[in-house]
Amino acid sequence: MASNEEILAGLAEIVNEETGLDEADVQLDKSFTEDLDIDSISMMTIVVNAEEKFDVKIPDEEVKNLKTVGDAVSFIVSAQG
Repeated sequence: MASNEEILAGLAEIVNEETGLDEADVQLDKSFTEDLDIDSISMMTIVVNAEEKFDVKIPDEEVKNLKTVGDAVSFIVSAQG
């Protein structure tokens, strides 16, 4: 089971690969759409890559609830347990 820090680092890596954003910009309090300017298509790619990386399932209906990086980290932590 990955720690919050490991999940944050992994998500930052995925976001960087998908969008070119600096990994340091991917912080827990950042909104995917407002702060990081990630569109819905990129978000779905990020979700799929996160599912593979962390071996979790993120249902489509949950994705809309993942507004911030922190939301995604919390969801992945709970999905692993």
